[in-house]
Formats: sequence, C-alpha cells, structure tokens
Amino acid sequence: MATIASSSRTKTAAVIYNPVKVNLKTLKATVKSAESEAGWSRSLWFETSVLDPGGEAAKQAIAKGADVVLAAGGDGTIRAVAESLRGTDVPLALLPSGTGNLLARNLSLALDNLATSVETAFTGRARPIDVGVVEAERADGSRSSHVFLVMAGLGLDAQMAANTNAMLKARVGWIAYIDAIARGVRDNNKVKVRYSLDGGPVASASVNTVIVGNCGLLPGNIQLLPDAVIDDGVFDIVAFRPGGFVGWVQIYVKLVWENGVLRRSTVGRRILTMSREVRALRYLRGTDLTLRLEHPEEFELDGDPFGEAIALKAHVDHLGLMVMVPAGD
Repeated sequence: MATIASSSRTKTAAVIYNPVKVNLKTLKATVKSAESEAGWSRSLWFETSVLDPGGEAAKQAIAKGADVVLAAGGDGTIRAVAESLRGTDVPLALLPSGTGNLLARNLSLALDNLATSVETAFTGRARPIDVGVVEAERADGSRSSHVFLVMAGLGLDAQMAANTNAMLKARVGWIAYIDAIARGVRDNNKVKVRYSLDGGPVASASVNTVIVGNCGLLPGNIQLLPDAVIDDGVFDIVAFRPGGFVGWVQIYVKLVWENGVLRRSTVGRRILTMSREVRALRYLRGTDLTLRLEHPEEFELDGDPFGEAIALKAHVDHLGLMVMVPAGD
C-alpha cells in the first residue's frame, strides 16, 4: 500500500464530473468542506462531455499538478479518467454514481455516501490495483488501445451493452439490461473464436460470451468470477457455452447458487469440492489473451460498448493504477 506523500506545499485536488450524473451544487459544497478541513488549496474542476468523457480532463489535471483526481460519475467516466492516470503517481478517487459502480463495488467502497467518498479522497491512502489493457483490431485494419478496470467482454455481454436502451437505463438502472439479455438469449448468437492464452497453442471455440475480468463482482451481488483478485497480476476469464435452455439453467445455478450462496460458507465450499464442472461454463486464468474472430463482433469495456473488432489482445498492467481507499482499510 502507498500513501500520498506529505509535502511542504499545499496540496490540490482535481474533480472531474459528469454533469448528467451528479448534483453539482451538493458536490461542490461537499468538496469545499473536505478540502478546507484537510488544509488543501481550492480544487480544480473539469466537466466531462461527449467529446471528452474524462481522459483529456485528467491529463489537464496532471499537468496542473493535481495530487489526487476525484472522478464523479458512472463507470464510463471512471474508466476514462483511469486511462489517463494509469502509470502515474497521481491516485484516482471514486465518487460513484450511475447504474453499475463496478470498481467501487469490487473495492468495497461507499456507493451512496458522497461525504464518505470525498473524505476518502482527501484523507485516505492510495492502493495500487491492476489495469486491463485491450488492443483492438478493426475490420478496416485500424487499431486502438483502451483500458478496463473491471471486465472486458464480447458476444452476448457486449451486445447487451450496445443494445441497452439508454433512456430506460437512466430511469431504472441495471434492470434495463434485462431487455437486452432477453433479446440476446432469444437469438442464441454464437461467436466463433481462435484464441491463445499466455503464448500457448492456438485453439478454437464456439461461444456465446467471453469475459476477461480484473475483478469479479457484478451488481446484484453476483460473483461472475469468484476467484478474481484485483491486484494479483492475473486475469480470470470465463466463456459461456450454453448450447440451449439447459445450458442457461446450468449457468444460472453456477453463478447465483454456487458462486453467490455456497461459496460464502465453509460447508458450502466443501460441497463445491464435490461438484462437477459444467460444459456450459469454462474458466481460465492468465496474463495475456489473444482472440481472433471469424466475423467482426461487438466488444465492451466496463459496461460501455466500443464498437466491433475482428481481433482483440488483452494483457494485465500489474499495479498500474493507484486508487484511494479509506485509511483504515
């Protein structure tokens, strides 16, 4: 663990906020109170936009000497800010809002207490975590690189992110994904992939979904990747291969009953040692994964769609980002 080093100069925070997701008046009042109590100078303020979801603002904050960057918004804002903070000694502080709050959930941070989140930004300590890096090759041969903090996915998972009604999501939150899931299950889409893990031999598979996880907890307390650890330098990977209704039932039982219930008790974990793996789910672990697709497919990062790719390469940037957590953690 690392702590923001003390210095003779007055420290400065930067706040990057999504105006759609926050109550700006309340946010400014809360930050002003915390910065004053901590003896920091007046914070820098940056508003996100469609053209800049937070990455460019984070670069400006670094250039202006910010000691910590507070990201106030949903998973997309946090991911964009983290992309620019990655590899620097400037920590990210989470002021979560929106429907997912995936990173905050996986770090067991406050989700609905703005005062606590802001206090952590000014008085907490910086914890290093892993960052996932994805290089995407498009059908036209162009390439782009992006980061993710929680999960990257393709197949039904990515179609769900791309097809979710934005207005419905804003009104009812995570429940809005159900409509997209239902459409994806009904269509029973399969993705044919050739993959290589950690430089090993190339294998082929027909899957419904592939998810590469830096950590494994989803809203609803669903443990998609129960063995994932956010700072172990390794990805946890799961492939869905349901093959019909029975396969989807097996996946449901695995995720909701086994991962969500049995793993939480000593007796339950003993029962799991006697259970058999099901064909509908396959788990893998590694640090480098290359996927080449038969046709361009949608992919998503931390719940946001990133368009179609014909190939994806993911690797772990071990302890590549500093995140503020409560000092007592």
